[in-house]
Amino acid sequence: MTSRRLDRNALALALVLVLIAALIGLAWGAGRTGGDREPPDARGERTGVPSATPTPTPTPTPTPAAPPTAETTPVDPAPATLPGGRTRVFGGGHFLVAYYGTAGTGALGVLGETGPDGALTRVRRAAAPFAGPGRPVQPVYELIVTVADPSPGRDGDFSHDIDRASVLAYVRAAQRDGALLLLDLQPGRSDFLDVAKRWRWALEYPHVGLALDPEWRMGRREVPGGVIGSVRAPEVNRVSAWLSRLTRAGRLPEKLFVLHQFRTAMVEDIHLVERRPGLAMVQHVDGFGTRSQKRATYGAVARPGRFTMGFKLFYDEDVNRMGPREVHALRPRVRFISFQ
Repeated sequence: MTSRRLDRNALALALVLVLIAALIGLAWGAGRTGGDREPPDARGERTGVPSATPTPTPTPTPTPAAPPTAETTPVDPAPATLPGGRTRVFGGGHFLVAYYGTAGTGALGVLGETGPDGALTRVRRAAAPFAGPGRPVQPVYELIVTVADPSPGRDGDFSHDIDRASVLAYVRAAQRDGALLLLDLQPGRSDFLDVAKRWRWALEYPHVGLALDPEWRMGRREVPGGVIGSVRAPEVNRVSAWLSRLTRAGRLPEKLFVLHQFRTAMVEDIHLVERRPGLAMVQHVDGFGTRSQKRATYGAVARPGRFTMGFKLFYDEDVNRMGPREVHALRPRVRFISFQ
């Protein structure tokens, strides 16, 4: 009886062991099946988060941009240049020779004796004797664009602007001819800067510069032709600062900036005139007379430490007009000649 009960217990134990083994086998198989499935996606199957309750999608890491290539790299346009491809007015040893006047009349200077299409031949003829080894000549058209008047005019400033079309004709002619164009201002009772700003559209061309003529800068009660005008350094400095900024902003080459003078009283505080980046600043000594008179004026007025020097020759008013040899012999050395 006892032996039979033991057999039954052993059999029951064996059945239990078989059942446990079967359960273990099923659990192991289930683990294998789960491991063979595709990797969990962003909804977090591994973390036990039900697929019906998604977690926020993580922000993807940005892909680094491809390095620039010759096809994708932006290229800035080449900066504008002066005639011959240079960027400095007196670069390469250039010597400037100008014809001076206004459009449509020879009354104010020889430039107006012909139209813009005929100017180059005459300027080249006048310039050729000033050339030399290492000293190429650069033709210049100095055009009076604001002309002083003996009457006040509608705005009461005793000056007027010539018409835009005439100026544009010279802008185009100078560009075509490889010349520089110099806009000359005779402002009457107006401030030089106010007048200069009216010609901004032309000064934005790379080959166009600016000249101030204090002889025609009048005080409140002065009339052009009745007195010789004058300007103070702060006014000159405001103009040069404005022009320098305009040149930088437009990525333009160096601009010619000329200050005319034949008496010290015309710019009494000339020692306070500031030099400006981007401007070739010229003190242009005018005045007619004999050779000795012109040399004396030049010696009294010239400030070579602050300026490149200029000099004027008059076809009609000069007595025994100086030639290239006499001009080149002047000290301080002259780099810019104009004919009137």
